[in-house]
Amino acid sequence: MPNSPDTSGQTAKPSAWKNLGQRTAIAALLIPVVVLETWAGGVWFEVFIIAVGALMVSEWVAMVHGGERAQFWLHMVAMAVAGVSANHGYLWIAAIVILAAWAASIALCKAADRPLSTWSVVGVPYVCVPVVALIMLRAEAHYGMIAILWVFVVVWLADTLAYFAGKTIGGPKLAPSVSPNKTWAGLGGAVAGGMVGSLLVAGGAGLDGLLILAAIGGLLAVVEQLGDLFESAAKRFYGLKDSGAIIPGHGGVLDRIDGLIAVATAAWVLGSLRMGTQMPASGLLLW
Repeated sequence: MPNSPDTSGQTAKPSAWKNLGQRTAIAALLIPVVVLETWAGGVWFEVFIIAVGALMVSEWVAMVHGGERAQFWLHMVAMAVAGVSANHGYLWIAAIVILAAWAASIALCKAADRPLSTWSVVGVPYVCVPVVALIMLRAEAHYGMIAILWVFVVVWLADTLAYFAGKTIGGPKLAPSVSPNKTWAGLGGAVAGGMVGSLLVAGGAGLDGLLILAAIGGLLAVVEQLGDLFESAAKRFYGLKDSGAIIPGHGGVLDRIDGLIAVATAAWVLGSLRMGTQMPASGLLLW
């Protein structure tokens, strides 16, 4: 599930495109897998998302907690139990598990006499809530698959247009203290990509309210960029360039899906607020 590179705001120069071929090849391999798992749904999608969540946990705990085993298993069990519970309609169990693990993680930090930071405090919800969001969006029978594809395409096109707008236009920096290569041009490209992605999926699915969905796609593209900046700030705090090295040319899993998990969470919240937690996909798409 590829996400926006931190280099999206560089001005165009020959070396700026040196990894484009590798990134494109990896994306060409990963995107069909994601689409296939989304189409399969059910236990296949649940297992897939929890597996991705496990990689998120591994990278996050390694970065923030130095790979501490107690924190790793606390985050891992909370993520898996919350995801399975949500998929079987027990959102209240998922909420209790996340809250309990959240408190336990903070308690472990204090017991180890380590100073708390934003990153050590937010870890449990950061890796758990997006897993719940994606699983619950897909679990809705009528619009679940379309909603997940909508989220993915909005993020993918936002990433792509942000990358190319940033590379070719450059200009003023968006957040130089956090991600010095990102530009306002890249953000504009992301918004355009989010709107186009929304229209492609919604129009192809024959949905109404295309103007509203296009606007939501643009707004969620901003959320995607904020999610990217959030993870970039964590890496900068811990002095890391990438969250991992599992994906050649892309870095870690978190580097690729930092914007996606933010968008998935926001989309799930929006849909749930409109039509309830059992129909978040309908609440997201039907206008």
